[in-house]
Amino acid sequence: MPVLCSNCVDKRAVLKRPKTGHSLCKECFFWAFEEEVHQTIVAAQLFNPGEIVGIAASGGKDSTVLAHIMKLLNERYNYGLELMLLSVDEGISGYRDDSLETVKRNQQQYELPLKIVSYEELYGWTMDAIVKQVGLKNNCTFCGVFRRQALDRGAIMLKVDKICTGHNADDVAETVLMNVLRGDIARLRRCTAISTASEGEGVVPRCKPLKYAYEKEIVLYAYFKKLDYFSTECIYSPNAYRGHARTFLKDLESVRPSSIMDIMHSGENLSVREGVKMPVQGTCNRCGYISSQALCKSCVLLEGLNRGLPKLGIGKHHRLHDKILSQQPLTEKEERKLKSTDF
Repeated sequence: MPVLCSNCVDKRAVLKRPKTGHSLCKECFFWAFEEEVHQTIVAAQLFNPGEIVGIAASGGKDSTVLAHIMKLLNERYNYGLELMLLSVDEGISGYRDDSLETVKRNQQQYELPLKIVSYEELYGWTMDAIVKQVGLKNNCTFCGVFRRQALDRGAIMLKVDKICTGHNADDVAETVLMNVLRGDIARLRRCTAISTASEGEGVVPRCKPLKYAYEKEIVLYAYFKKLDYFSTECIYSPNAYRGHARTFLKDLESVRPSSIMDIMHSGENLSVREGVKMPVQGTCNRCGYISSQALCKSCVLLEGLNRGLPKLGIGKHHRLHDKILSQQPLTEKEERKLKSTDF
């Protein structure tokens, strides 16, 4: 016997929400999902009327659903926002070039301006070239650092007031787990924040409208809405550290569906005892980007690539920053150690 929607008790249910366990028809699921995102935006006061908001668009399910919902809610509730799409081309053949075609279709479908910035134009390197030099073990470190800065640079070009990203509840819970496993207290304190204030010149505030949305529900929303998105995984990501946290989280979720929210709320409520030394936020002496060291991570990684020293930005090599800034030559021992690709 068909199960009726537990909300309208009229139409046949087509899904059981992973987040709540309710059986819903398509229309009730759409409304519930959209209203929850709207309540998240309103409760956290993520936007102000008249702001220009850049939507980080990769062509994947999260960013496509984000673009669709932001446009829909902006019109439904008259947020008064000017929306734009912002994409980063990392230079990954057979992956990013295909996903950017999806972004370009999204631009036409949602009638939003689109800006694409590339690693090659910003840094003089593509991820394909970086992987050839550093291998597949720590390539995600380079990509993550460069992408964050590339988004800020693109946002400044577009003169946007805020960037909104497609990070969902699963992403936040994974990040909490990763920071606990790494003992990274500084990141653990801020990784659950739904929005970040401007951290200095050249850094645009960011927010996560989908923070409380389960990944499974985002997939269901995209599927039933028949949204146009790119679903292939990055060819360089199978060895990413995040993958281990994701696998662990999925195992927990299969036993206890609330694990995702439980971990996220734990991260939100963790506090650091007084007296614990925390990094002091400053700016990079070379590019002016935010950094707790003399050089930001992006500049160190780029210097290592340009010098043919792939290990320079991986691990703790802060004592070499002064040498890099003053263009002093490294010792033979330092060069030999940093040229090794056995990370």
